Amino acid sequence: MYKVVIIDDEPIIVEGISRMISWDQYDCTVVATANDGNEGGEVIRKYKPHIVITDIAMPDLDGLTMIAGLKSEFDNIEISILTGYRKFEYARQAINLGVTRFLLKPSSMEEIEEAIKTMVNNLKSHNILPDIEETDGTQNTKLDSEANNFIVNNAMKYIEQNYAHKITLSEVAEKTYVSQWHLSKLLNRNLGQNFSEILNNIRIREAIELLRDPSLRIGDISEKVGFVDLAHFSRIFKKKMGISANEYRNTILESSENKKGPNKERCHKKA
Repeated sequence: MYKVVIIDDEPIIVEGISRMISWDQYDCTVVATANDGNEGGEVIRKYKPHIVITDIAMPDLDGLTMIAGLKSEFDNIEISILTGYRKFEYARQAINLGVTRFLLKPSSMEEIEEAIKTMVNNLKSHNILPDIEETDGTQNTKLDSEANNFIVNNAMKYIEQNYAHKITLSEVAEKTYVSQWHLSKLLNRNLGQNFSEILNNIRIREAIELLRDPSLRIGDISEKVGFVDLAHFSRIFKKKMGISANEYRNTILESSENKKGPNKERCHKKA
């Protein structure tokens, strides 16, 4: 039996799809339902369904990111969208990420059942095992690449926006709707760096810019870019740049003064 999860913030829709469709005739069984994105993510990870029928316009849910996360993390999972969100570009992106059907509310039972038949046929054509398995992150198909790139880009955006705070791989994984293990593999495979390296590189990059301001103390800069420990910041900075933050600042200031000097001299001669 293929396992099905239904997610929608309208309980009447969840109940209608669960009860009004003869799931047995499709070799399916509804193993869980959810009424929001967070709960939906939890039940999907718990039950690892073969089929997900979900809305994408629910509170606290980035629908496209959830879809990308599911398609990236789980082999051959089938997803159909049932939503009132009618923006064409959104539908196009969802299809590119691997959604089987994009159905607009209100949809007839015939449309929903046609989507279920298609998803089941897809599963059968792939000879799906009793459980949907997590990917090992090495697929090279266009579909996997699209979803994986989407997740990596979203993860990088989140890190760039939050590097100054104490953020963890777990937090970023939650925002991108994948497991820590899967996100770690994607970052390593696509960027050649682990999460800590990526975060530290961003923080050091920002620290270098702040070092140009002589009014800021090294400790202030360390804190502004997200390091809670000055000694840790100093160690990471020297490891990446080859010299201490203070030495680097002196190099910047000296270079700046040298550039100013000839200009002053030229102005003096011209006068």
